[in-house]
Amino acid sequence: MSERDAVDAIVDQWTRERPDLDPGPMSLVGRLKRVHNHVDLGMREYFARHGLDFSEFDVLATLRRSGPPYELNARALLESAMVTSGAITNRVDRLSAKGLVERRPSPTDRRAVLIGLTPRGLELIDGILAGHIENEERLIDPLSGAERAQLDALLRKLLRTYEATDR
Repeated sequence: MSERDAVDAIVDQWTRERPDLDPGPMSLVGRLKRVHNHVDLGMREYFARHGLDFSEFDVLATLRRSGPPYELNARALLESAMVTSGAITNRVDRLSAKGLVERRPSPTDRRAVLIGLTPRGLELIDGILAGHIENEERLIDPLSGAERAQLDALLRKLLRTYEATDR
């Protein structure tokens, strides 16, 4: 048997207190939530060292991976982030105040605004991206390559189910 963790103790308590219920789902979801908390903390700490939070990194990374000229309209940015328009506005406002993104009118649609990386924003995202990937590597280091592939496939299956129902 593998080593026990904190979730095993919780499952044992529920098994003792409610033997009529199967706490198996609690076990899996509890571990997912706890792993998420650890990963989230590791990522927040990394981004904070660069003066960002995750949501700001997400905007910069979305613009960077869009390719030159590293700009998107607000709708495309909103769809990529899957948050409210108010949340995107707040993120862009914070990044703009830091000099990392700028807004400019769209040359093809007078009603649209393009949000783009500034040279400083491009330099920052390019400068921290490799470290971000190294940090993620550190966070999943206990898993072998085969385990990572298996977990990735299983999580993709769950995610596709949820996202298919969100449409």
